[in-house]
Amino acid sequence: MAVNGRRKRLADYGLKSERVLWQGKGPSAFEQELGDLESRLGLTTLDKAIAWAQTKSMWPDTFGLACCAIEMMAIVSSRYDIARFGMEAFRSSPRQADLLIVSGRVAHKMAAPLRQIYDQMLEPKWVIAMGACASSGGMFNNYTTLQGVDKIVAVDIYVPGCPPRPEALMEGIIRLHERVRAGIPPAYEVRGVAS
Repeated sequence: MAVNGRRKRLADYGLKSERVLWQGKGPSAFEQELGDLESRLGLTTLDKAIAWAQTKSMWPDTFGLACCAIEMMAIVSSRYDIARFGMEAFRSSPRQADLLIVSGRVAHKMAAPLRQIYDQMLEPKWVIAMGACASSGGMFNNYTTLQGVDKIVAVDIYVPGCPPRPEALMEGIIRLHERVRAGIPPAYEVRGVAS
C-alpha cells in the first residue's frame, strides 16, 4: 500500500511512538521483516466467507423438461466437469437443493409442479432459466407453453440459446457465482416472486 507515492509505514496506521514519528528515519527492523505481509494475508469478512462457501456448495435440482435437459446433463461429464465447482450432486429432492436449472419449455400443466418444487427448495435459492423456451417461450408462441418461467418463479440468470451448449450453461453458473460472491441477494428477495 502506498501513501503519497511512498510505501505506507506504521505511523500511517496510527502507531504513535517517537521512533516511528521521526521523519528522517527509515523503516525499522520490524517493518523490514514485516515487508508486504499484509498484502499476502487473506483477510476477509464473515459475509464474504459465507458467500464463497455458498458458491462452492450449490446443489442443483434435477428439473429437465425438453432438449435443453440433454445439454444440462452433459455438464457432469468429464469434458465439462461441474465437480470443480462442487456441484456434481444433482439432487432429486427439492428439500436438498438450492439451485433450480429450468431447462426446456414449460407447459402450463407443468407450471404448478414447478412452483411447488421451487417453494420446497432451501433458502437462499437461485434459479437459472436455460434456453430460449424457459426464458421467453422460444418458438412456441401458443396457448400451451408458458411464455417465460419468470412468470411463476424469480429468475437470477438467463442462459440464451436453442438449445444452449454446455459451455453456455457453465458460463451462466459462473455468472451466478459472481453475483453471490458480490453479495447480490437472490432474485426472489430483489423483485419478489409472482403469486
